[in-house]
Amino acid sequence: MERYLTVTALTKYIKYKFDHDHHLDEVLLEGEISNFKHNSRGHFYFTLKDENAQISATMFVSYSSKVTFVPHDGMKVFVKGNVSVYEPSGTYQINVKELKSDGLGDLYLKFEQLKKELDGLGYFKIEHKKPLPRFPKIIGVITSPTGAAIRDIINTIGRRYSFCKVILYPAIVQGDDAKLDIVKQIKKANDDNLCDVLIVGRGGGSIEDLWAFNEKIVAQAIYDSNIPIVSAVGHEIDFTIADFVSDKRAATPTAAAEIVTPDINTLKQNVNYYVDAMTKRINYIFNELKMRLVNIDKRIDNNNPLNTLKHKNEILKAYISALNNNIYRILSDKKHNYSMLKQHLDSLNPLAIMEKGYSINSINGEIITDVKRVKKGDILKTQMKNGFLVSQVIEVNENGR
Repeated sequence: MERYLTVTALTKYIKYKFDHDHHLDEVLLEGEISNFKHNSRGHFYFTLKDENAQISATMFVSYSSKVTFVPHDGMKVFVKGNVSVYEPSGTYQINVKELKSDGLGDLYLKFEQLKKELDGLGYFKIEHKKPLPRFPKIIGVITSPTGAAIRDIINTIGRRYSFCKVILYPAIVQGDDAKLDIVKQIKKANDDNLCDVLIVGRGGGSIEDLWAFNEKIVAQAIYDSNIPIVSAVGHEIDFTIADFVSDKRAATPTAAAEIVTPDINTLKQNVNYYVDAMTKRINYIFNELKMRLVNIDKRIDNNNPLNTLKHKNEILKAYISALNNNIYRILSDKKHNYSMLKQHLDSLNPLAIMEKGYSINSINGEIITDVKRVKKGDILKTQMKNGFLVSQVIEVNENGR
């Protein structure tokens, strides 16, 4: 006759097997937390999963009270405990005795939290970004003095733009002291006030190696800097808080050196281009002015005051000649009229008849025209053509008597 077991009996048997299997007595697992619950008594209940499976996990308060961080969904953790069967549900679970966070997961969480905080404060806004100088004279570099980054930066600057000077502010860029040293050198560069731009960074590495550039005090020092800063941390795929706060992010230290310097060859090409363009423009303007000058010369020749004066002088000479002719004509007419009047006057001049032997007699200045006005003994003045005679009347003979 077949014997049937109860579910409870089967479950107890399975639990017995689990509890007495030394392979399940101490199990080390890694996975991601989901459905995390922290009940009022202090126990942790969650599911530990990976890409293909999951297991229920319980951590009683005697163990959970020793955890130094706050677990949350999505966190990657390491757990140690024993696997057993929970009889009421007939499911197996791990009873967690130790819970450790995956350091990388914690760092990503801290990164996202600080990024969100600074973004909310406006540290990443474009209006806070300072412009980079086009032609820097002095470039400051804050990095390790022995790393590959400083060599790459110096070589790139020397190749592209050897006119400028590079000042190295040596800093520890990895480890617990790195954040303080980086902040110290940023402040020193600002106090020195020698550099036109700063490159802050290092070569590639793990997120732990680069973590100093994800610290809040480093982000604050970059934000407070009066000198524009280009971040150059790690490789192209690496992003740090410093990249978001800085005025410009470069994928690599070499790229940072290229960003802060113009290419001398490109500058030469640009200069030659502008010189050619300027020469053409100057020649065009020169020819334009030359044509204007020619036209002005023509207008000046046409409106030359000397020519005008010469023309006016010719007109004046013509007027003078006409005036002289008129004067000569008038004088001739006047002279002719004078001659005519003179002849007429001469013909009327009583003295003119003296030329014919006539004379004029007067007594006491009164011309005698009637013999009756003369008496014997009068003094008589006789005017002749070339003089006069004075005589005394001896006899008066009237009417020929």
